[in-house]
Order: sequence, then structure tokens, then C-alpha cells
Amino acid sequence: MTTTIHDPLGRRLRIAAWTGAVALLALPFVAMQFTREVNWTASDFVIFGGMLTVAALAFDRLTRLAGGWPYRIGAAIGVFAGFFLVWVNLAVGVIGSEDNPANQLYALVIAVTVGGTFVSHARAKGMARTFGIAAATQVAIGVLGLAMGWGEGSRMYPRDIIGATLVVTTLWLAAAGAFAIAARNGD
Repeated sequence: MTTTIHDPLGRRLRIAAWTGAVALLALPFVAMQFTREVNWTASDFVIFGGMLTVAALAFDRLTRLAGGWPYRIGAAIGVFAGFFLVWVNLAVGVIGSEDNPANQLYALVIAVTVGGTFVSHARAKGMARTFGIAAATQVAIGVLGLAMGWGEGSRMYPRDIIGATLVVTTLWLAAAGAFAIAARNGD
């Protein structure tokens, strides 16, 4: 199951992930040279750089464990889903604005994925369960947000909660499905 250092595909995937992270971090800096619409501060770059580093490290580690394509695809989708959820929450928030304290509940979803990865030792079967639980947690927070009327003052309510819940839950379920296939394949 463990990829060796001689795995050229795994090495290329890891290089692509790190290169992509650097390119994404450079993108707002380049945009700032051409438009006033993009106005990032040093702290914006530090936070985004930290998020990209965590995502690239997670993908790098999981790719080293990959036995085949389904596992790698599950890892890529799962890392992207976590990155996307944190990014949206920090940028605009899912429930109302980014300042709404209810958005902090989404940290539970990230905790489920990180905790489940460690508890399952990143084995495909455990990862499939982990991402299934992450999807259920994502839905539960969305339903709770709607039931409690959190974010009602937002002009996008309830579309923001429903849309984000559907998109991110679909990503969690896609990752779970890929890991389930990997488990059936013995990865």
C-alpha cells in the first residue's frame, strides 16, 4: 500500500501539488499589480500561504500512502474539500457573513476529517468512513443553521447555506466513494 520514493507518478503528483500551491499564492500578488480590485494585506498572504501549505502537506502525505488511483483521487478531493470549506468560511462565511460565530461549527467537519484520518491510520476503508461522517456532519450543521435561522439577515439567506452544504457535502461524498473503491481494490 505504501508508495515508495521510486514511484514516478506519485512524485509528479506531489510536485504538481506544491507547484500549484506556489502559483495560487502568487496569483493575488500578480493581480494586485494590474487592478485595485485585489488588495491583499501581508496577513492575507500569510493566512492563505498557511492554508496552502497545510493542504499541500496533507496531499503529499496521502499520496505517499496511495496504492492506486482511487486512493489518490479520494485524497485530492478530500484535501480540496477541506481547503475549500475553510477558504469560503474565512472569505465570506457560509452562514451569514464571515463574522457570524455559527461558522465556527464547520471546524467540527475539519476535525472529523483530521481525526478520522489519524484514527484510521489513513487506510482506505477508514478514510471512506471518515469522509462519510464528514458529509453527515456538514449536512447536520447546514440543517441546524437553517432550523435556527442563523444568517437570516444576509441577503443570500438561505441560498448560501443550502448551496455551500450541497457543494461541500458532494465533495465529501465523492472522496468517500473514491476511498471505498480503493478499499475494495485492496489499496
